[in-house]
Amino acid sequence: MKNSEQMILSRRAFLGLTTLASGAALTGCATNPVTGRRQLMFISTSDEIAIDRQHAPHQFSADFGAIQDVRLQQYLQEVTDHLGAHVHRTNMPYATTGLYASYVNGYTFPAGTIGLTRGILAELEDEAALAALIGHEMGHVNARHAARRMTSQVMTALVLGVGAAVLLRDERYAPLVIGIGAIGAGALLARYSRENEREADQLGMDYMVAAGYTPNGMIDLMDMLRSMERRKPGALEMMFATHPMSKERHRTAVRRAERTHAAHRNAISGRDRYMDMTSSIRAQKPMLSALQDGDSAMRSRKWDDADRHYSSALQQGPDDYEGLLKMAQCRVAQERLDDAAIRIARARDVYPLEPLSYQLGGLVALRRGQYDQAHQDFSHYLKVLPGNPLTLFYDGRSLEGMGRREDAAARYKAFLQQISDGSEAQYARERLEAWGMA
Repeated sequence: MKNSEQMILSRRAFLGLTTLASGAALTGCATNPVTGRRQLMFISTSDEIAIDRQHAPHQFSADFGAIQDVRLQQYLQEVTDHLGAHVHRTNMPYATTGLYASYVNGYTFPAGTIGLTRGILAELEDEAALAALIGHEMGHVNARHAARRMTSQVMTALVLGVGAAVLLRDERYAPLVIGIGAIGAGALLARYSRENEREADQLGMDYMVAAGYTPNGMIDLMDMLRSMERRKPGALEMMFATHPMSKERHRTAVRRAERTHAAHRNAISGRDRYMDMTSSIRAQKPMLSALQDGDSAMRSRKWDDADRHYSSALQQGPDDYEGLLKMAQCRVAQERLDDAAIRIARARDVYPLEPLSYQLGGLVALRRGQYDQAHQDFSHYLKVLPGNPLTLFYDGRSLEGMGRREDAAARYKAFLQQISDGSEAQYARERLEAWGMA
């Protein structure tokens, strides 16, 4: 427990498949909205929306919350709404949120809840590239790539005799001092195949052109990502893990822009408006670069190098929420827990409504033996953002430290109802058995 936090978010609840016992219970077909063909599909539109509602808040918090810039958020939603009028599934609740995370990424949940990090927003250069990015994510939603993947997983589970609930629980372990801001996408979001990516590229370009943008925006987006991969591969590690890039994708985009959409290559790029709307984010590029360098050092466990990079970032943005929490992580790694607590307290002052600082604060307090404070922090986190079973476990540890055995047992039991494997589950079961409360 000293060096790690297990971030596990179960997919059992939102799929509603935990009680399915046979293939007979899984019969279901749906028409693919893009191809028009009938295909086996166990995930309904309402399931997709439920997935978004339950899990997107956890992912957004893992990415340090929504950027506190109302004008920017309204702009992102305006572009999203404009594109949403030209997609196949116009009934989906598309919503795009700009997030504080400095790593370069854009992603969507199955029903169109889209997250764009400030790391990628700072690198784009016009609205057409933004439309390409959002359009690509909408392509995944309209082709139902995530739902198709989940359906395939369920079928595999049944063929192999594996419980659907077990298969659909996507577990990922992350050290406490590494990557609290970047682990969410890997833990919750689909890994798309190259075929999925090609289809999303095609749909995204079609949607953006229909909305009046130049198809060059898609090429510019890919050129930026390829350039970033050469300059700072670590900053795109998560994006390329979920959205594999290839030269073939780039060649195909160029060919479609030159042939299929040649008549629209001089359409809107929206450079001036994008530059105006994102000026505050683009002004942070040197700071974001320092944060990215710090992340690379943390992944390599080079704590002093990470300290230097994060210090540089905080010199440029003393009240940056992500920077403060990442420096706190670094201080934990350096066994400087008192300083970590100071950074976390400052982060709460900067962004009081975002709960990640309470999660990290509770873990630091637990390590310091401050069980009352840890319990307060975890309780606040669970109130604001319920649903993370690991928070239940660590709150149980806090209550146990306070001598509140019955309350701790209740937390452990709630945790074990969702998570049955791993060191935390083993610890919880051992404590319950030792107390005669199993």
